[in-house]
Amino acid sequence: MGVREHLLSGPLGFGTAPLGNMFRNIPDAEAAATVDAAWAQGTRYFDTAPFYGSGLSEIRLGQEISRHKREEYVLSSKVGRIILDEVERSVQTFGEKGDLFKFGRPNKIVYDYTEKGAIKSIEDSLKRLGVDRLDFVWIHDIARDFHGDSWLAQFEIAHKGAMVALTKLRDQKVIKAWGLGVNRVEPCELTIDMSETHPDAFLLAGRYSLLDHEQALQRLMPACEAKRVDIVVGGPYSSGVLAGGAHFEYAPASPEILAKVQKIKTLCEQHKIPIKAAALHFCLAHPACAAIIPGASKPERIEEDHTALKTEIPDDFWRELRKQELVSPKAPLPIDRK
Repeated sequence: MGVREHLLSGPLGFGTAPLGNMFRNIPDAEAAATVDAAWAQGTRYFDTAPFYGSGLSEIRLGQEISRHKREEYVLSSKVGRIILDEVERSVQTFGEKGDLFKFGRPNKIVYDYTEKGAIKSIEDSLKRLGVDRLDFVWIHDIARDFHGDSWLAQFEIAHKGAMVALTKLRDQKVIKAWGLGVNRVEPCELTIDMSETHPDAFLLAGRYSLLDHEQALQRLMPACEAKRVDIVVGGPYSSGVLAGGAHFEYAPASPEILAKVQKIKTLCEQHKIPIKAAALHFCLAHPACAAIIPGASKPERIEEDHTALKTEIPDDFWRELRKQELVSPKAPLPIDRK
């Protein structure tokens, strides 16, 4: 159970949502150079999804990694949405995330959390990626932020559908692991208690970061540690605000968030470390966290991520971070393992 034993080159992977033209129209050459930079830096875990630009991220990623042997890297994608050949004439919006992929392909996207829908989604992803298999498969965005008050109804469809399909594929060794890929804690808390369709891991985006971890620490993280269900941390930079950007939770950051980020930055500057290093090392300090997959759309960002992970952070930084109450007192820090 879990995913950490399947990782080939450490915990740092590459989340390819930006390659789907998230927030901006990224040139093909820039997207290709970013994937190539990740490979050159030693990245061997790549995560994508049909949702990212209506298949654009999968297509771009597949074009670059096709030059490498399939056994040399780990690959995950997601189910829960089907990309149609039909063109959507208006800009598509998605729950609380709005039109973050308005620069992606114009193909219409429909939700489908059924067993057949999951199988079709995987088959379609394999075609776009140009590969013969996926390693991990995540059930995507089955939470309130995309489905509002009807999220529990969609969750039940997935419980009887996609979860059953992925459990079969894992038991047949077609895939190595499955779980949820979500931006909310609640669906993970429901899923981890299931027995007939038990997940191996969760891709939890944005909910275990320097800026947002209180809720995850209440029940989910202890439960994952106890049941050996791994956490793959998506969005460790909180949509970019911890890496010099202006977005938090896919929207412009509030004055309160910006003020907290500035306090963390000031502390990082005092200890001469990049804030990215603090963000990545914080996530990995929790025993349940197996991997981190920051996103990037520029080659130089990839190098920054690898440098950040290799940065040695003084113990006094973590002591001061806790003393200033910039993290929860319940949050494990690297100094706690010494």
